Amino acid sequence: MSFNDQYRPGGFSYLPVVTKNIIIINVIMYVLTQILLRTSGMDLTDYFGLHYYLAPSFKPHQFITYIFMHDTSNPMHIIFNMFGVYIFGQLLEQVWGPKRYLIFYLLTGLGAALAQYTVMHFQISGVLDAVNDQLNSPALSASERAYYTTEKYDFISQLDRNVIVGASGSLFGLLGAFGMLFPNRELYLYFLIPIKAKWLVIAYGAFEVFSGIRNDPMDNVAHFAHIGGLLVGVLIVLIWRRDKRNFY
Repeated sequence: MSFNDQYRPGGFSYLPVVTKNIIIINVIMYVLTQILLRTSGMDLTDYFGLHYYLAPSFKPHQFITYIFMHDTSNPMHIIFNMFGVYIFGQLLEQVWGPKRYLIFYLLTGLGAALAQYTVMHFQISGVLDAVNDQLNSPALSASERAYYTTEKYDFISQLDRNVIVGASGSLFGLLGAFGMLFPNRELYLYFLIPIKAKWLVIAYGAFEVFSGIRNDPMDNVAHFAHIGGLLVGVLIVLIWRRDKRNFY
């Protein structure tokens, strides 16, 4: 492996405009969310994080804005994601240009949201279908109907707790694109272990599939969002490869 095959990103001051502003916006939103939460009790996550469509706090714009929000109780969430954007984003933006790169970043984030949304839908609809079946029973007494109606509305009101935040879906899209465009570039896992980009993408993808299927109740990571972002990123690269214009 030659020296030129090893990828060494430049400093922050040399970042291209979209990558730099993505990092800045994420940091600003993280700090602002912390400040407002502590000073006024206002949680911007309720407005900008992505909720299930039946949740009281759901708004359509959340399919995009959730990408710029992060878990305020876990600083490593934003640190890891922004470090990944810094590593992979700058080279991909240089290859594609700012407009195409921004489109890619947003589309992979949207794909990640839809993937996690699909999983949420099956989980939530199963509970609601069971309650609705009870409510539709002709043998149900008035008191039982009132009980199940209350249970249904209580369940819906608690859906606000299931909120998706973070740039991880877009980051996995960047990782997938990097692995396809530069499969033999060496990256350093945990800053120590050299690994080719293509193997890193495969390893991360396999890990996310395994973790998503395992469905550990103690794991609050949106693994299917990561898979969705990765798959959408790979698909976009394949589509763009058919158009040789302005593609690496």
